[in-house]
Amino acid sequence: MAVALMGVGMVAVAQSQVTDTGALSEVEVLATRASSNTPVAFTNFSKQQIEQINHGKDIPFLVAGTPSVLTTSDAGAGVGYSSLRVRGTDATRINITVNDIPMNDAESHSIYWVNTPDFASSLQDIQIQRGVGTSTNGSGAFGASVNMLTQRFSNTAYGEVSGSYGSFNTQKETVKVGTGLMGDHWAMDARLSHIASDGYRDRASSKLLSYYAQLGYFNAATALRFITFGGKEDTYHAWDGISRDDLVNNRTYNPNGEIKHDGKVTGFYDDQKDIYQQIHYQLILDQTFTPQWKLNFALHYTDGDGYYQEYKNARTLKEYLLEPLELPSGKVKKASLVRKKAVESDFGGAVFSLKYAGERLHATLGGGFNAYSNDHYGRVLWVENYTSQLDPAHEYYRNNGKKKDFNIYAKGNYDIWKGLSAYIDLQFRHINYTIKGDNDKWDWTASPEHLQTLDINENFDFFNPKAGLNYRINKNQRVYASFAVAQKEPTRNNYTDGLFLEHPRAEKLYDWEAGYEFNNERFHAGANLYYMSYKDQLVLNGKLNEIGEAMAENVPDSYRMGVELTAGVKITEWLRWDVNATLSENKIKNYVGYVSDYTDQWDDMWTQSAVECGNTTIAFSPSVVANSNIAFSYKGFEASLQSQYVSRQYLDNFESKEDSLDPYFVNNLHLAYTFKLPHIRSITAGVSVYNLFNEKYENNGYSMTAALYKDGDKKNAMQLVSDPRFYPMAGTNVLAHLTLRF
Repeated sequence: MAVALMGVGMVAVAQSQVTDTGALSEVEVLATRASSNTPVAFTNFSKQQIEQINHGKDIPFLVAGTPSVLTTSDAGAGVGYSSLRVRGTDATRINITVNDIPMNDAESHSIYWVNTPDFASSLQDIQIQRGVGTSTNGSGAFGASVNMLTQRFSNTAYGEVSGSYGSFNTQKETVKVGTGLMGDHWAMDARLSHIASDGYRDRASSKLLSYYAQLGYFNAATALRFITFGGKEDTYHAWDGISRDDLVNNRTYNPNGEIKHDGKVTGFYDDQKDIYQQIHYQLILDQTFTPQWKLNFALHYTDGDGYYQEYKNARTLKEYLLEPLELPSGKVKKASLVRKKAVESDFGGAVFSLKYAGERLHATLGGGFNAYSNDHYGRVLWVENYTSQLDPAHEYYRNNGKKKDFNIYAKGNYDIWKGLSAYIDLQFRHINYTIKGDNDKWDWTASPEHLQTLDINENFDFFNPKAGLNYRINKNQRVYASFAVAQKEPTRNNYTDGLFLEHPRAEKLYDWEAGYEFNNERFHAGANLYYMSYKDQLVLNGKLNEIGEAMAENVPDSYRMGVELTAGVKITEWLRWDVNATLSENKIKNYVGYVSDYTDQWDDMWTQSAVECGNTTIAFSPSVVANSNIAFSYKGFEASLQSQYVSRQYLDNFESKEDSLDPYFVNNLHLAYTFKLPHIRSITAGVSVYNLFNEKYENNGYSMTAALYKDGDKKNAMQLVSDPRFYPMAGTNVLAHLTLRF
């Protein structure tokens, strides 16, 4: 394995934070951050590291070389809809915060990076805690916590202009300015960004605008900041994958927006788009009372508003509360149409933390209260050959989701004896979640049939204890061990895409971790062992609900266990090599999956067959993820080769090679040169070559497994058949960049 890792190469980010020498000495209270004495596995990604590769790709692709991290991109080029997975868990199970304020959507539990494009240009650093991590605000962390800190104010005025351009007409333009210190107490920063790309796949275009602004007041003991940031996205759908045949013969094909007649594609709908605007406001107070006592208090509000339109072929009109077509040939119950689904959301609240730093005890009392409301509704904009008058205000569904989330935690780290410290972290979290109204799914089981009625009112109370020991052997070495409990409520989709009369259950995770780290000026190495045992984990299982959609279902018993290895060596003053690898096993115990079977005798009704599979691998959980980063820096010239290897990933839980993503090995090359000119602080020009060796690979997909019986008779042996779909990634592509700093 050691030889294999040397050949693979990847990024292991040192656990140290880079601070701008020109940054103001602000009071910062980061209650959810881990430190070198916290017994958890974490990686810090510094401002310098962000700047070196932030030329247009989304944030998941910037941190892709850190341990256990995987990324996806619907458009295939890392711009637009992208996502992050850590230890095999998806975005709905990764807690994201900015300045300790929750960023995950309260209903979906996901984060849509496309709503805050180029946010990386306004970050100071990113910390990724793997596993349960420390107590944080927002949704439970089942795979990782990602804590982002926005940029510090500068002592001096500055300006920065940067631009990128490359393959697929991908472009990024960013302007940043800062006043520096004004009147000994005030400072301002602002940023405007534009990102656009045609995407690797057909019509997978993105047009993204964003801004960031902050105003700060500070003195020796107080820092008060008002921060606002947001973005507007206009993307063409690339939400559907393609078949294995298309991967070979028509790799860039995008089926979204297809217009069909007599089963043949005759064109594509121009406005098959997702348009959304999201604005964030944060008011943050950091106060030092004494050298031992510090307070953080923040108010926040997020306003979201948007919609997406789609062309739907041959839809049943009564599902949209429309009358059948009256044609000379008779009544027609199906017709092609254009629908618009919209959301209007409000999210706000307050978070706080009070920190004490004594000689032997460091403790924090923190928590928050957040409230969320989201209106979902849909309209029909056009119906082919529709003879009745279509009301433009006609709504075929509307529902509202509301969520109230309260949490309080107390955590402390106590130095017991000569480098040995104990950590304890206790959190209580209460959630009330309601959904009222009609969903956009037709309930065929109701009598009479109607749209699915949503009447959800659920309360959850979670107690999440964490404890551990950290022993600093000497200034270069430490060992640690910890145990943590995390609990998590179901997402909106777990309710709306499940059985009409059966609600999902909350999930519970027991996380055991132990690790060793060595660091000196030239070399670092570490190993982190983890065992994550789940109760009622929600996983996709191939089963369909009453309208034929894939469902997630509680799995009684499952686990993830593995080892995360990191190493790095400073070969010379100008050459460094870092590697990391995660070797894991991710299993469902005694898995019973459900697949659809279809026969003429069932009169157009879908039925289910159970398949007892024993222990199977959890979907999207590769057993090996390995990274390498070879970095060269000499007299303004910088070069790095980033490499990642990912082993096979299964698209469902039946562990079938047919329904899987092939292993892939991808390399990215970054070159840059920084120099100075009169009246310009620095100029950096460079180029990034992604997928250097033109690897044909896919990093996402979904399964369409079904049961086939000979002659359609269930008395005969069942055979599993599949027709999976994949999201292809771009081959070799280039992005050149230029940055001027004043």
